[in-house]
Amino acid sequence: MTRDPAATARTLSEALPYLQRYAGAIVVVKFGGNAMGDEAAMAEFARDIVLMRQVGVNPVVVHGGGPMINDLLARLGIKSEFVRGKRVTDKATVEVVEMVLTGLVNKRIVQAIMDEGGRAVGLSGKDDDLMVCEADDPELGFVGRPVEMNVQVLRDLFSAGIIPVVAPVATGMNDNETFNVNGDTAAGAIAGALKADRLLLLTDVAGVKNAGGEVMTQITPEEVVQMTTDGVIAGGMIPKTETALKALEEGVRAVVILDGRVPNACLLELFTDQGAGSMIRTTEPRVKPREV
Repeated sequence: MTRDPAATARTLSEALPYLQRYAGAIVVVKFGGNAMGDEAAMAEFARDIVLMRQVGVNPVVVHGGGPMINDLLARLGIKSEFVRGKRVTDKATVEVVEMVLTGLVNKRIVQAIMDEGGRAVGLSGKDDDLMVCEADDPELGFVGRPVEMNVQVLRDLFSAGIIPVVAPVATGMNDNETFNVNGDTAAGAIAGALKADRLLLLTDVAGVKNAGGEVMTQITPEEVVQMTTDGVIAGGMIPKTETALKALEEGVRAVVILDGRVPNACLLELFTDQGAGSMIRTTEPRVKPREV
């Protein structure tokens, strides 16, 4: 591919207001989907996260790992059951979840960030009682709902120039309890506790679509509620928008649901006029030049 040095320099110059705007900001990124199993996509994501840290942003990566969990459960002969689209997590399953998320997946992401020249530390919601949960639904077993957040460990890592990579496994209110937490839910809870400037939920779709099938670049919480009532927001998009609304209530400035398959999606959202995906916030619609 031919690179135009002048175009590269122009792009960097145009990004200056956004680089200034986000210096010192906290951005929580939920990483998951197909990119986690693709080596090139993982490297590209890691490079974007390292660049964010390099220009003064404080990123927190929260990840899922459903396909890897399914694979190991199948190899171990542990059958998964689902209730209303959510995995029933018994004691045997939660042990596998913890092994996969805090071990295999978490360390792959940490290594990818390190390979791109960044500094990263992997941890889970159990570490320093970062995330304490109660059972979300008795039918789901050890699936947790965060009820207590202790994010000082993340702030300590920011101060040391380290990127936290968080696996959504949490402790409970009782001794020796382990909970599996939905990745989006965990990312929203962490973003809310940090009063993050942005929560970026990377998905395998282009964003939130209106009744005509067009991606909406900015949506208010009131519009999200109405679109859900009308059935325009449905299926797997409902838990993501619910996470967004709760995060906004807890003090996150804006939540963006964006397509993680798009190259450099996080950089497009943070550092360009164009943005990426659907931004949910309580202020006036996005215009150009975009209010940042």
